[in-house]
Amino acid sequence: MKGIILAAGAGTRLYPASLPISKILLPIYDKPMIYYPLSTLMLAGIKDILIITNEDDFDNFKKLLGDGSKFGINIQYKIQYVQKGIADAFLIGEDFIGNEDVALILGDNIFHGLGFSTLMKNAIEHNIGATVFGYKVKDPERFGVVEFDRNKKVVSIEEKPIMPKSRYAVTGLYFYDKNVCKFAKELLPSARGELEITDLNKIYLENSMLNVEILGRGFTWLDTGTHDSMLQASNFIQGMELNKGEKIACLEEIALNHKLISDKDLELQILKYGKKNNYYNYVSEIIQEYQMEQGVLV
Repeated sequence: MKGIILAAGAGTRLYPASLPISKILLPIYDKPMIYYPLSTLMLAGIKDILIITNEDDFDNFKKLLGDGSKFGINIQYKIQYVQKGIADAFLIGEDFIGNEDVALILGDNIFHGLGFSTLMKNAIEHNIGATVFGYKVKDPERFGVVEFDRNKKVVSIEEKPIMPKSRYAVTGLYFYDKNVCKFAKELLPSARGELEITDLNKIYLENSMLNVEILGRGFTWLDTGTHDSMLQASNFIQGMELNKGEKIACLEEIALNHKLISDKDLELQILKYGKKNNYYNYVSEIIQEYQMEQGVLV
């Protein structure tokens, strides 16, 4: 399976903070926002990733992440020149996707919860058609909303309904089969001139090929599209990291634990950052712990 991160939004709700740089490159506590969706794809076992950005920030993303080799993955880039909606990602990324299944995650979405990696890998392994994730929210009218019948079977999906039929929002993480590009080409622009991801999901629903997994208690989903939600996300990440002494979305740690890179290569990578950086001090500690564990195993 391949992965796409859609990071092309103008971030107008965050102006003036996002005027000079993409909101997806703004920090959520101690790391750029894009580290979080990228870590989600890596934890799902996805190594081939396309980042779709806007023209102004293309070079900034490449400067930050490069070709992904420092994390043991492959990253490509494409530009969305005109904002045409989330489903447009599959038209832009058609050549990248080829004849494979694909996961799409929005660049401003953060997921955290015990067992989330397993949940995603199960979705990949058993996906027939499309799999999306539902999350109970207090303001469902802001999102795509999924409706269930008494047997928890999906009945409908509506985009930002005035009268929501449930409190379950569809999150910004989607898994699709190889038909997704074909279905995306069938979409017509909505009233706001965009190719809606909800309309794409409706096609799968109409073909009885849409599965909705509910993220229950113990999971956190944050859509960081406003100043308040960014602050909330930063406070959440800070609290979790300080309480546990472990970082969330540390790409180097994920790469090392999944054996995507070696401890020696990682040591060389972080030498240039010195000893006065909290993030890379943590990476150094991770390397030392890893080497000690390897020594015990030997």
